[in-house]
Amino acid sequence: MIPDYQSVMLPLLKYAGDKEEHHIGDAIEGLADEFKLTEEERRELLPSGLQAIFNNRVGWANTYLKKAGLLESTRRGYFRISDRGLKILEKPPKAINVNYLEHYQEFIDFRGASKPGESELGGDLKYEDTTPEELIGIGHQKLQADLASELLDRIKDCSPSFFEKIVVELLVKMGYGGSRQDAGKAIGKSHDEGIDGIIKEDKLGLDIVYIQAKKWANPVSRPEIQKFAGALQGKRARKGIFITTSKFSKSSIEYVSMIESKIILIDGEQLAKLMIEHDVGVSTIASYTIKKIDSDYFMEA
Repeated sequence: MIPDYQSVMLPLLKYAGDKEEHHIGDAIEGLADEFKLTEEERRELLPSGLQAIFNNRVGWANTYLKKAGLLESTRRGYFRISDRGLKILEKPPKAINVNYLEHYQEFIDFRGASKPGESELGGDLKYEDTTPEELIGIGHQKLQADLASELLDRIKDCSPSFFEKIVVELLVKMGYGGSRQDAGKAIGKSHDEGIDGIIKEDKLGLDIVYIQAKKWANPVSRPEIQKFAGALQGKRARKGIFITTSKFSKSSIEYVSMIESKIILIDGEQLAKLMIEHDVGVSTIASYTIKKIDSDYFMEA
C-alpha cells in the first residue's frame, strides 16, 4: 500500500539523518524500498498520468519539512537535514504530520498563506459538506499558494543578474517593453538616481515607465520609495514600478497613495503570483476539464 505524504515525513527525516546531501530521486528510491513498495505501486500514476503517486507524496513531504525548517535545500533537487531536524532525531516522535509541524512558526506562517480559511469553505462548512467542484477550487487555491511560496524561495536564492532577467521576462509577458530584446536593453540601463531601468509602457512606446527592482530580505521603507519618487520627478516622469522580493512597510504604502506620481508597488508575494499568472518560471503539469449536462441537447423538438 502506498503511504500518504504525512506517513513519509518521519522516514524522510531519518533518511537524511546521516547529515549528507541527498538527491530527491535517491530518497524516493530509498523510501520505496523501506516501505516495501511493489514495482506496480512505484509506477502507479496520479490521475493526470504525469507523475508517480509515491514520487509526488515524497515531494510534498520534503516541501513541508523544509517549510518547518527540518530540512534545507542545498541546490536544485538536493536537500540536507538541518540542526533543528537533527535535534528532533535525538528523541524522535512516533510520527511527524502536519499537526506536529505546526509547533514551528515558519510552518504556521506557510500554512496560513496556503490553507483554506472559513470564508473559502463558506463559514462553518466542513470538507465533507463541500461539493466536488468546491473541493477542486479549494485544492487549486492551495496548490497555487504553495507554488507561489516555493517560487519566491527560488527567486530569493537566485543571483541579481538572474533576478533582472526574471523582471524583464515578466514585464514583457505583461505587455510592457515591446519586444523582449527592447526590454532587455532598457532594464538595468540607467542605474542612477534611484532608477534601475526604463521600459516602454506599450509596444508603440507612447509612454515610458521607470523601474526599481530590489532583491532584498528586509521590508522596503518609506525613504526608499521617496528616493524613487524624487528620481521620477527629476526625470519629469509620471509612472514607476517598484519591485522587491521582500515586503513594503505600511508607511511606504501610505506614501504612494498621497503623491501625484503613479507608483505601483509589487512585493515578493505579488511578484510570485504574477509570474504564475503569466507563466514565468513555471510550467503546466496537468489540466482538468469539468463538464456538465447540456440541457439544450436533450430538448426534443
